[in-house]
Amino acid sequence: MSRMTPFASPLLLGFDAMEKTLERIAKGNDGYPPYNIERLRSNDATGAPERLRITLAVAGFSEEELDVTTEESQLVIRGRQTDSNERDYLYRGIAARQFQRTFVLAEGMRVEGAELKNGLLSVDLIRPEPQRMVKKINISVSD
Repeated sequence: MSRMTPFASPLLLGFDAMEKTLERIAKGNDGYPPYNIERLRSNDATGAPERLRITLAVAGFSEEELDVTTEESQLVIRGRQTDSNERDYLYRGIAARQFQRTFVLAEGMRVEGAELKNGLLSVDLIRPEPQRMVKKINISVSD
């Protein structure tokens, strides 16, 4: 039995890369670290445009152990903690853990910056204003 995909319609051309991206994201979601996504409204007084802010709970990670990059059309946030052999734990309830969280960005989205404060990593994104584009296609006539 073949699987019907959302992009299987013959009217949707060139969306195969988007379908692969959605499948990859669905497979790689383990829920750690927890995160919020919020919309920050534009501020006419300061001239700041509307933004999106992704906030991840990364308690215990230092700036050196976090990595925020954009790869093609994805925002990738990685955290790498290493076990320290210098400590002698009597009880260990907080494990050194690694993570990778990936967000797919729409075309034109830009990362404005990232800030680590009180165990929360905030990444601000600027959402571009959509441009309405209409292009006239000339029709050639053969004799």
